[in-house]
Amino acid sequence: MDAPARNGGRILVDQLRVHGTDLAFCVPGESYLAVLDALYDARDAIRLIVARQDGGAAYMAEAYGKLTGRPGICFVTRGPGATNASIAVHTAQQDSTPMILFVGQVGTDFVEREAFQEIDYRRMFGSIAKWVASIDRADRIPELVSHAYHLAMSGRRGPVVLALPEDMLVQTVAVRDAAPYQVVEAHPGAADAGRLREMLAAAARPFVMPGGSGWTPQAVADLQAFAEANDLPVGCAFRFQDVFDNRHPNYAGDVGIGLNPKLAQRVKEADLVLALGPRLGEMTTGGYTLLQAPRPAQRLVHVHAGAEELGRVYQADLLINAGPGPMAAALAAMDPVVPRWRDWTRAANADYRANLEPGPMPGAVDYGRIVCALRDALPPDTIVTTGAGNYTGWVHRYWQHSVFRTQLSPTSGAMGYGVPAAVAAKLAAPERTVVSFNGDGCFLMNGQEIATAAQYDARVIFIVVNNGLYGTIRMHQERDYPARVYATALANPDFAALARAYGLHGELVEETAAFMPAFERSRASGRPALIELRIDPDAITTRTTLSAIRARSR
Repeated sequence: MDAPARNGGRILVDQLRVHGTDLAFCVPGESYLAVLDALYDARDAIRLIVARQDGGAAYMAEAYGKLTGRPGICFVTRGPGATNASIAVHTAQQDSTPMILFVGQVGTDFVEREAFQEIDYRRMFGSIAKWVASIDRADRIPELVSHAYHLAMSGRRGPVVLALPEDMLVQTVAVRDAAPYQVVEAHPGAADAGRLREMLAAAARPFVMPGGSGWTPQAVADLQAFAEANDLPVGCAFRFQDVFDNRHPNYAGDVGIGLNPKLAQRVKEADLVLALGPRLGEMTTGGYTLLQAPRPAQRLVHVHAGAEELGRVYQADLLINAGPGPMAAALAAMDPVVPRWRDWTRAANADYRANLEPGPMPGAVDYGRIVCALRDALPPDTIVTTGAGNYTGWVHRYWQHSVFRTQLSPTSGAMGYGVPAAVAAKLAAPERTVVSFNGDGCFLMNGQEIATAAQYDARVIFIVVNNGLYGTIRMHQERDYPARVYATALANPDFAALARAYGLHGELVEETAAFMPAFERSRASGRPALIELRIDPDAITTRTTLSAIRARSR
């Protein structure tokens, strides 16, 4: 077949269409003007969202990839644009999120001269991306873009970075388009499933810990069927709370930061842990204490989509290289065992339900009760986003995720994620309610993206939890260096007034009873909205206060 003659920018955009891209995020740059010109002609097929900072744009792409399970697409310019975007690439790596970052680059005739904004992206991104390449010839765009999509979606999913030399994008060549990418997943063998069933039948205190990426609604349903058939307790890995219905009688809670002490003890007392998909990183394992490295006290079955992850930290009793979908399907089809642990499972759920009741909180604003009120009032498919910081502990503890893909939070612990992630979520799923929780420090790292929400009418409700502190750091400081407080206080703007300046609806809440009326006014405003909660800085976690930490440390 004859191939049409096109310039590199047009060929690249045509490949995005071939691979099903419908939404892309960017901060424009002169280094990839030919791509922007091609996107102009493709604007009915690919919606281009222009963010206010490259890190915000890249976070949006990462959140899109997490929400949809398809690669999030981001374009940034060379040098500063790429360095700003690197935070989201690192998040995509640690969260195993499919994402492709396209970076403008100096022309091939200028390379290796330290030209304006030139960076060697292979060296820069080499340790935080699955693959980094430069497309130096326009006729290789279909090949290399196809490889990027396949690699982002294969094995342990993750980010890919492609550099686009400026002169390459204006080259005109005749080349055929690639075919759409295919998802390739490892499947468990019959022997794996048989061995797992034997280990389960021999257990007295089993525990299932799902997490990681690559889940689908069908995989979630299969996991629930397996848990029900074998009456197993299920505790989700850190920030993967939406892969199992939190209202299910078999749910035991989330295994992560701010862990329920009773759940931590239950994981330690288990005699079999089935880790289905998570990496078993530092946050999920309580600093590698819930499961001792390299050889846990519990018998361990570790299932992961990436073969390179298996045996990396833990010497499991059974290692299975499989994606969560194929593995969950195999588990659902497995002949159930006769459970000897019904009381164990019921007790795990009772501990979880008891942990849902907020305790007393200093100050006039009870953040825990506000989270519970929202949880009970909003639709089950509401998407909740957070960034990083102690304020997230209230959301993780009290929110109940009963629908898959309702939690967007970075396991990388990156601040500034909650605002851009919420914008991306609302643009990708405009029919769903999206609520974004942000600490005051976290918000101001990417808070300017509320301008993006206003520009594209993304009607997110942003909540800013303002305690005037970098709270997590202050907590550690009080514990390790009591009475030597330094560099953790914040002087903040009036967040509600700031929101109104951007064209949003803005509210200030200084007592608990005022929150739900403010929330309803925000929903009825017909605009994106921001609600500032001013909470007592002494309320540092759901379980303790700064003054209590200080007293214990003296």
